[in-house]
Amino acid sequence: MRKYQLDTEENRAFMKSLSDGLLRFGHRFPSPEGSSYYLGDDGTPWTDRNRETWITCRMAHVYSIGAMLRHDGSKALVKAAISGITGELKDNEHGGWYPGRTPDGNILPDKQCYAHAFVILAASSAYLAGLPGAGDLLADALETYDRFFWNEEEGLACDTWNTEFTVLDDYRGLNANMHTVEAFLAVADALGDDRYQVRAGRIIDRVIGWAEANNWRIPEHFTKDWTPDLECNADKPDDPFKPYGATPGHGIEWARLITQWAVSTYGKTCNSKSEQFVTGSVSDGANAGSEPDSSGENARLEFYIHAAENLFNRAVSDAWCADGAPGIVYTTDWTGKPVVHDRMHWTLAEAINTSAVLFRATGKQEYADRYAEFLKYLDDVVLDHETGSWFHQLDQNNHLLGTVWPGKSDIYHALQATLIPYLPISVSVASAVKMTR
Repeated sequence: MRKYQLDTEENRAFMKSLSDGLLRFGHRFPSPEGSSYYLGDDGTPWTDRNRETWITCRMAHVYSIGAMLRHDGSKALVKAAISGITGELKDNEHGGWYPGRTPDGNILPDKQCYAHAFVILAASSAYLAGLPGAGDLLADALETYDRFFWNEEEGLACDTWNTEFTVLDDYRGLNANMHTVEAFLAVADALGDDRYQVRAGRIIDRVIGWAEANNWRIPEHFTKDWTPDLECNADKPDDPFKPYGATPGHGIEWARLITQWAVSTYGKTCNSKSEQFVTGSVSDGANAGSEPDSSGENARLEFYIHAAENLFNRAVSDAWCADGAPGIVYTTDWTGKPVVHDRMHWTLAEAINTSAVLFRATGKQEYADRYAEFLKYLDDVVLDHETGSWFHQLDQNNHLLGTVWPGKSDIYHALQATLIPYLPISVSVASAVKMTR
């Protein structure tokens, strides 16, 4: 059906209806203090759950985009979220941000790289949307991150400190580094600061090396000297942030971020309104209409796009319809055999994004076909047609499940998936929205 086919008017209209529905769904997230309530299946706030920094920042990010899309009420929602980020979630004594607050207002302990990366993302998006205080918040977030999380020598970020920033945990992980890449690319686009583009590339180079050495299944967990810990959480394989084994959804997400970084660093795009492919397309290993340059930038672009394709294709081969039913399994072992068969909505969102981005980067029809396949599954199974949101967790038979992700915590992954397929592939989503509106 043309409804699922990239670049048809029917698909554009379908994607717009999805983004409109998601933005309407999330309106009730702010608590009186501004931090984000966890939302239930119908969008009702779950006031008995923790109000977490990463969720609050995601909501600030998506409603900053909503403001640029002229979605009614978005600016007020961003202002509420920023008041939470700069208020009850901020540690004014030791610096940085708490992971969140309990329902009765107590702080959650530690200082997480993951949450701090999302503070940067939220602040950069709010800055682009012209929200008061966003510039100061972004400067504070970058200073804190640079001081405590970024390791210039390693070219990677650490993971978790204690609350006082005096004891650094030995665990190192790629989930926080992945969202650091996302945040750094957003800052590079928003501020025009190439330092963060370079840093993102340093992380990407390390990830590609680890993935290639592991048959394109990315090790997720590491010791403090960055030795892969392939058996981490073998006794808790469905952990929401540190699951055992390979996480195909992350392979897919890394593929998109690598493509964005590579095209913004080495490539040139045609007129985004005509949705043409990147010059120097690697669809057949040739330069597709552009002459090689003396600096070798086309060869570098091809290298990174090829790595992104390997990550995407390995993840989809391992995880899509891996057990006889449609959907992407949450985790696999190191041979590609499914471990946790549940389907998480964010993996589908990233598959939609990355298939479209790789189609634009390579011109290969197989990626457009994958995009249509993923969208049909979304429409048939994952989309909640009553609320306009997406079901966050399904079992291997595609029945609703809430063991890892009960309810619908936020709309971040889903909203981005309705926008990225039609935005320039070399630019972070908020900057791209601003450019094209």
